[in-house]
Amino acid sequence: MTALTELLTRHTGDLPGAVALVARGEQVEAAAVGSADAEGTVPMARDSLFRIGSLTQPLTAAAVLLLVDDGELALDDPVARWLPELASPVVVRTPSGPVDDVVPAVRPVTVADLLTLRCGYGLAVDTTLPAVDLLLQVLGHPAASPRALSPDEWLAALAQVPMLHQPGETWLYNTGADLQGLLISRVSGRPLPEFLAERLFEPLGMADTGFVVPTAALGRFTSAYRRGEEGLRLIDSPEGRWSAPPPFPSGAAGLVSTADDLLAFARFLRDEGTAGGHRLLTPESVHRMTADHLTRAQRDAARPFLRGQGWGFGGSVDVDATQPWEVPGRYGWTGGGTALYLVPATGTVSVLLTQVEPTSAEPTPLMRGFWTYAAS
Repeated sequence: MTALTELLTRHTGDLPGAVALVARGEQVEAAAVGSADAEGTVPMARDSLFRIGSLTQPLTAAAVLLLVDDGELALDDPVARWLPELASPVVVRTPSGPVDDVVPAVRPVTVADLLTLRCGYGLAVDTTLPAVDLLLQVLGHPAASPRALSPDEWLAALAQVPMLHQPGETWLYNTGADLQGLLISRVSGRPLPEFLAERLFEPLGMADTGFVVPTAALGRFTSAYRRGEEGLRLIDSPEGRWSAPPPFPSGAAGLVSTADDLLAFARFLRDEGTAGGHRLLTPESVHRMTADHLTRAQRDAARPFLRGQGWGFGGSVDVDATQPWEVPGRYGWTGGGTALYLVPATGTVSVLLTQVEPTSAEPTPLMRGFWTYAAS
């Protein structure tokens, strides 16, 4: 039993299983323990497929930057050029105020506002705020099954909701990443899944990453669970949501992937936008993606989502070494029991995949143990 296998076995507890991978340079250590389902009928494997939840966001952000490098859009461009539904947004006068007490946005929402999640829309720590509550009523909670809205219908619904903050003022979670997905589709004139597959996944060799699991791959697809009072509760089977294309391909949380596909993406960032000898992104775009863009006040206001980290494009950035695994500049994110991190200075990549949704924003003991192991 390898050290990584032993660590996973010790920390998984009542989890059905887990897959983990640590890459230091070209040396890769991988481990798979347990089962793909709670019944223990399908052994977990290195190529098991997982719903990666919010880990979708770094991939979506990279796709936006492909269009920036193509010259199709610029970071300071107002997004209303392509998303006219957001041409005249209004903002609640105060975050705790009623949704009909609004003022005009002081400036247009830009591409950079979407990438840094400072577009005025999104989840705040306090989800009872009237504007956030309305957002969740109209769009549904990100952790719930999505409503059957098309991208255009989703955006039309969002346009009826006032912003919680002025553009550029405050980091708010999730919604900005879905807006990035719509922006990609509108700018490119192609559905988001098609653009991501051709421009990002295929060049990186990410053959198992997408918004739907082909029938031939369902045997490798893990079941998804949520904790309840009586233990784990099945929330999606391999033949469930991802067995058919979604009405709304979510740029915030819609993808499935594998440990090695995520490693390929992280190495693409490590190598400053190149893969297989071909350049996809400029080094400048990769550096912007993995740099912190928040002020100290914005980082503090984003707790507990960010736990003191900053935010690049699509992922958090460590700014202080307050935990054993934190290294200033470490970039990545977590989503639905999954995590991907890259330390650009050393090239170290860590990937952890489980199929049980966390019950809070705090790292689980497994994540803490794995990240400490990866940093050693």
